[in-house]
Amino acid sequence: MTFGMGKEHKPAIAMTQYGAIQFCRWLYLKTGVFFRLPTEAEWEYAARAGTNTKYFFGDDPSKLGEYAWYAENSEGTTQKIGQKKSNPWGLYDILGNVNEWTMDHYEEGAYASRGASTDNPLHLSEELYPKVIRGGSYDSSPEEMTSSKRAASTPEWKRIDPQIPKSQWWFPEAPFLGMRVVRPLTTPSAEFIEKYYGSEPMEDY
Repeated sequence: MTFGMGKEHKPAIAMTQYGAIQFCRWLYLKTGVFFRLPTEAEWEYAARAGTNTKYFFGDDPSKLGEYAWYAENSEGTTQKIGQKKSNPWGLYDILGNVNEWTMDHYEEGAYASRGASTDNPLHLSEELYPKVIRGGSYDSSPEEMTSSKRAASTPEWKRIDPQIPKSQWWFPEAPFLGMRVVRPLTTPSAEFIEKYYGSEPMEDY
């Protein structure tokens, strides 16, 4: 289901993290090029684009409408990508339109515990929830869309899914959730690729 929002140059929506990873696998099989979800640290690095302000364009939320679709200007739906201004590194819709998956498991005090010198930290877990999403969506407030704002996935997004166990592919109550993929500069080993794409989905009751 796309709720009328996941087609015609609008971002794909409502997929699980597993579904997003399997899309990356499909890209790999089609192109021979390895793609994956960003780590949380990579996502923020790309979103900030060398800045240290609340947003990549500064601290003034009144300018947000120039760069992002959010609650005040989206009319309650996703919009075609690339219509707003990009960030300084040429990334469109990095804030707003849809939240974006990262690889990380959500840990409340992650930033404080990692320290400033940690290089591209990654927190993984065998638990299905919560995982980190970033960026805010068409339904977000300005406070929910800063470069540092963290959010977490929840099983409540599958509440109306009638399947038992719940679907491994989609969140029927998360039309605000999408993805952004990355292509690492250095292609990882075949073993890493197989493990990343080949992990079995966890059952979700």
